[in-house]
Amino acid sequence: MPRSNRNDNFIDKSFTVMADLIVKLLPINARSKEAYVYYRDGLSAQNDGDYAEALENYDEALKLEDNPTDRGETLKNMAIIYMSNGEEQRAIETYRRALDENSNQPSCLKNMGLIFEKWGRIAEEDGRQDDADRWFDQAAEAWTQAVRLNPGGYLDIENWLKSTGRSNVDVYF
Repeated sequence: MPRSNRNDNFIDKSFTVMADLIVKLLPINARSKEAYVYYRDGLSAQNDGDYAEALENYDEALKLEDNPTDRGETLKNMAIIYMSNGEEQRAIETYRRALDENSNQPSCLKNMGLIFEKWGRIAEEDGRQDDADRWFDQAAEAWTQAVRLNPGGYLDIENWLKSTGRSNVDVYF
């Protein structure tokens, strides 16, 4: 039974009914509608913390979905799960795939930067300053792109870029 048919609370049931009506009324092909149902069920499972089920649904959605924007969003959600599970390398790879599908996703770049910055701090704590600097530079590169796509949206990142001397003057233009 699809997850959308198992929602227990009134708000989830109401949302599901409305989403089903919208999907039925939209002038899109059956394959795209089916992809959306898998995506929606994946999102529901992810919100419930059932990451294995979410990933299964997202995989099915990707098999059916042709729209690059929707594929990018699905891949981004998969990367968030990998990141939450500590599979950081897999998260980075999946964020890159998401950006290949849709390059206008600053949150992918922000999250990649978070991983690179974490790896930089770990290397720094281990006394591997050259490695730390490389990771910090990669974080700065990802975050600079994120700030360009979403100016003013990541003030903490902008402050980090400035305080570490990794800010380019043209970041804000």
